[in-house]
Amino acid sequence: MNKYVTDAINLKSYNLNDADKIVLMYSKENGLIKGVAKGIKKPKSKLGARMDLLVANTLQLLKGRSMDTILQAQTVNNFKKSRQDIDKLMYSSYLTELIVNFGEGSEGASKEIYELLYKALNRVSDALDKKDALIAVIKFQLKLLLIMGFCVELDTCLCCRERVLDEEMYFSSSMGGIVCGECNETLGVSLKMHHKIRDFLQAMLQFDFNYESEYDRKATEKVCQVCFNLLDDYIRIHTNKKQKSVKVIQGITA
Repeated sequence: MNKYVTDAINLKSYNLNDADKIVLMYSKENGLIKGVAKGIKKPKSKLGARMDLLVANTLQLLKGRSMDTILQAQTVNNFKKSRQDIDKLMYSSYLTELIVNFGEGSEGASKEIYELLYKALNRVSDALDKKDALIAVIKFQLKLLLIMGFCVELDTCLCCRERVLDEEMYFSSSMGGIVCGECNETLGVSLKMHHKIRDFLQAMLQFDFNYESEYDRKATEKVCQVCFNLLDDYIRIHTNKKQKSVKVIQGITA
């Protein structure tokens, strides 16, 4: 039989029949995969809570013609603290929604994306406050965009290609980044960006995910919320996909 083992994080699930479910997962080796969890709805199912959403498992699967079958699952991390906090749960749901929307065709970068998602979910789960959770989400947004070829330009003006330092600048989601004040006299971009916000975003993109820089420490929840909204708008415009969980997040942060 054609069995294989992989690490994967559960993203979504669908009812297949009265006893079985189809689970959409992001795997370290193969990107997005679907597996049938047979008998998962039965009280004595061996898979049980391992197939809940937002759980990282080491799986054994049986290769099938149209869909694989999940034979065994050993939980690596269930990100327990996120299940006990509505803010953390919604931020985690946002991360997995991004993966569902970005994941098609990402097999070549699956290991990098899997590890990024795992780190982000773990950081959100362990976050001490909303600001810390938002920082994890912002880092994830920026780094996923970089991996997928949608990187935000934060260093040079998209019009004149000159480096923008601490002078006046504007941000255009549709153009893909910053525009200097001089060029914007012609372009008329409405969203003005302070250089400290730009510097914060640059740091979130450039530093290792788990590294806590001075920007992490000095940022406020309000700054993080502004950056989250800006990046989500950028993602929506460049992928033509709106994250449904954003409405709930905006409701809990209002």
